[in-house]
Amino acid sequence: MTAMREDIARAAGCLRAGLVVAFPTETVYGLGADALNPRAVARIFAIKRRPPDHPLIVHLPDASYLERWARDIPDAAYRLAEKFWPGPLTLILKRARIVPDSITGGQDSVGLRVPGHPVALALLQQFGGAVAAPSANRFGHVSPTTAQHVRDELGEEVDMILDGGPCRVGLESTIVSLLDAQPVILRPGAISPPQLSAALGVAVGLGGVEEKRLRAPGLLAAHYAPSTPLCIAARENLEQQIRALLAQNKRVAVIACTQRMEIIPAHYYFLSSDPVSYAHDLYATLRAADAARYDVLLLEAVPEDEAWLAVRDRLTRAAQAHQ
Repeated sequence: MTAMREDIARAAGCLRAGLVVAFPTETVYGLGADALNPRAVARIFAIKRRPPDHPLIVHLPDASYLERWARDIPDAAYRLAEKFWPGPLTLILKRARIVPDSITGGQDSVGLRVPGHPVALALLQQFGGAVAAPSANRFGHVSPTTAQHVRDELGEEVDMILDGGPCRVGLESTIVSLLDAQPVILRPGAISPPQLSAALGVAVGLGGVEEKRLRAPGLLAAHYAPSTPLCIAARENLEQQIRALLAQNKRVAVIACTQRMEIIPAHYYFLSSDPVSYAHDLYATLRAADAARYDVLLLEAVPEDEAWLAVRDRLTRAAQAHQ
């Protein structure tokens, strides 16, 4: 038995014992507990300092568990599950009777997904059940994309951290509500609106009224935020804003994807101009800049096209935390 198999077996045993385990997914690291153990789930909320009315996503070993955890399942759910599971897609459906109130925030709906990470899948299959798991960080903070991020933020509060290396995607899952006849995206992610629309044969766009009515992970106006104030500057205004902050004797870190102005005495983090690579590196970069204790993080605005939708969503919410 390899070291990883031993670690997975130990982590599954921790879950059966009602303990809390941090584990890798393709999106971000999750903070997991037996979804049917209210006491274990309560520890997730305590560790994260998460409001009790903020629901959790339930991670399933495979799509066959869908009917155990949801009821009145529309055909669209099966089609999306077949196309995108295992993968970074969460489906909001009507909850089955077994789903505890603590997971749903008292709502009649539940968020379900099958993660697309081999370690996560092996853990779920060895555990033999569903695991409730939000991101493994303090509520509202930047999500972790490595095991070290979890150690740095949560430390000894977590019973076990299963290290599966850096996350492949780096942003949280796309969340789609299937509670009404028209599917809507509550949170954008790696699975894009065109991909969802192609799979269902109908247009799938961002939720408006639905988003305000339904509580789901990651929908607060201020979220995904570093401790350091973060400001977003349009490309054409970036140099001017850097100079203005430096004139105030601020220690400035600039996070950019196109501009290169090292001649101005600030610290620079350069991310890819490709949205997939940018998303992969974003949270690690925010955490590194945050740890360096700058006065301000100044971030170059990303493009407005649809390929950047999920990144823009996270950056807008992160900046809002310091408004």
